[in-house]
Amino acid sequence: MSLYNCPNCGEKTFNPISKAMAGQLNSRGKVCMKCGRRAVNGKGATIFNALFSILVFAGIVVLYLYAPKLRDTQYEWVTHYELLISIGLILLKFIVPRLVNAFCFRLEPAIRIDPVE
Repeated sequence: MSLYNCPNCGEKTFNPISKAMAGQLNSRGKVCMKCGRRAVNGKGATIFNALFSILVFAGIVVLYLYAPKLRDTQYEWVTHYELLISIGLILLKFIVPRLVNAFCFRLEPAIRIDPVE
């Protein structure tokens, strides 16, 4: 069941999973089944991915710096689960942009030029 139109040919050939895997402007994109040309998520997806990556990185740095200082407070549990929280943040860095790409941003033609294979 295809829900999204290809930006090159206009046919409905992309479903949410293939749209999530299309990537941002700097990726190769996903091939359209009808026309054979590649499509990627647009500028909004690229900006969202960059901002979300910066937020996750800042969260990991803040957790690393302040978790030892919380040892004798009511937030002592943070020091025990610091590694698991960091792993969770890293997993979120890969999962959340894909989910947002699948449903929120429109597809655009791929502009990346790859060498001939």
